[in-house]
Amino acid sequence: MATMEEVSVMIVSNAAQGHINPTLRFANRLISKNVHVTIVTTELVQNRILNAHNVPSTTLNQQPSQNKQIQFEFFSDGLSLDFDREKNSETFINSMKTIGAKNMSTLITNLAKVRDYYCIIVDPVLLTNIENVSNELNIPVAFLWMQPCATFSISYRYFRNVNSFPDLNNPNEIVQLPGLPLLKVRDFPTYMLPSFPPHCRQIMVDMCQACDTNVKWVIANTVYEWEVEGVKSMSSLSPVYTIGPLVSDFMIEKNDVSNNNMINMWNVEDSCIDWLDNKPNSSVIYIAFGSIVVLTQKEVDNIANALKNSKKSFLWVIKPTLKGSENDATEFPKGFLEETKGRGLVVTWCNQEKVLSHPAVACFLSHCGWSSMIESVTAGVPVIGYPYWLDQPTIAKIIVKQFENGVILNYEVNEVPSVEEIERCIKEVMEGQEAKEIKKRAVDLKVSVKKALEEGGSSDKSIDQFINDVVDAHNLAKA
Repeated sequence: MATMEEVSVMIVSNAAQGHINPTLRFANRLISKNVHVTIVTTELVQNRILNAHNVPSTTLNQQPSQNKQIQFEFFSDGLSLDFDREKNSETFINSMKTIGAKNMSTLITNLAKVRDYYCIIVDPVLLTNIENVSNELNIPVAFLWMQPCATFSISYRYFRNVNSFPDLNNPNEIVQLPGLPLLKVRDFPTYMLPSFPPHCRQIMVDMCQACDTNVKWVIANTVYEWEVEGVKSMSSLSPVYTIGPLVSDFMIEKNDVSNNNMINMWNVEDSCIDWLDNKPNSSVIYIAFGSIVVLTQKEVDNIANALKNSKKSFLWVIKPTLKGSENDATEFPKGFLEETKGRGLVVTWCNQEKVLSHPAVACFLSHCGWSSMIESVTAGVPVIGYPYWLDQPTIAKIIVKQFENGVILNYEVNEVPSVEEIERCIKEVMEGQEAKEIKKRAVDLKVSVKKALEEGGSSDKSIDQFINDVVDAHNLAKA
């Protein structure tokens, strides 16, 4: 029988900020249980880390861990480092499926020659890329779902024709699915819709098919108690281990915030924390739209004017345009920065977990990306939901409305929320009795996180069960 000290797993991660950090946190949870972890991702991650001076090249494989059981390995996706992957997504995806997949397979094969890997845990968007090499090496596959269980259930039921769906061209068509509330088509992940780019949509088609043929375990970055019905709906399709939320330890334990298992792929402006230190408790609106969303000029104008009119303090993160990107940098309305000087701060990037954990932050105007949502729930911060695309409309509908820990901006499909609507939502979460009730619900949710992650909690038990099942499968295969 293998001892726990001998257990090794490989995690293959997408290069996006919202994927690599949950991957790192899951790796640290595993190594806390004496599992060695190798994280495999693209050279783009390595380059951005080094350029941001966040992790020196000499210490890239010395991530925070007393056990020293984690290492990074990188492969080329076949494109130059300054290639604009967001704008040229079809070229990027094709390169990943061909050159990138070949480079990744070569790396995984070489790694497997020197270490006995019990399983490969893979990001869903890369699932089909490792199918051949995992079969050749006879290493079982798990995939780490970075969205709520509800979105997996909806997506799988649609792409695998488990349930009948209406015409998805009508955004107001109502749909009832097992274990989920009534949904409109507009609430579905946008990658299901006919208007979504076919080459991107195909990733989900392939992923759902691979779930039937090449996936032994499904791991979800969620908390069982958060979406009991969603977990049940997903579990009816495939057994699932709920191991979330994958956040830094300091958000749970309130220990030293400098020990925050996090990789930043852009330069962090830590001065914003000093700025928050000088603001009253629950007085600042935090605005951020993640690492991928690029706001239009109209969206920037409306948010800026709403913030100006609100008279509230705000911290706004606007990600810098990447080198080589053809996206134009947006501009603020004339006079905005001067009129909000002192009560407003604009930065290009920040440590979001530190910001959300700061007592000065009153609410979070967010795109409703899943990583952002679980961080806000963990911090007990109310949300103003501004869902954009992908899984975000579904998260806004099922999670935020179900939790009642915030409000969702009301606007029509393909339109932009008005200045007045943004002002209304700011007022609702920051003023009056309703704001107090929203805050109370947000704080109550925060308690559920600690319970899930403590020894014997639902997420802690799921991680233990996953490790035990992986070891049993390995021993059975070797018998």
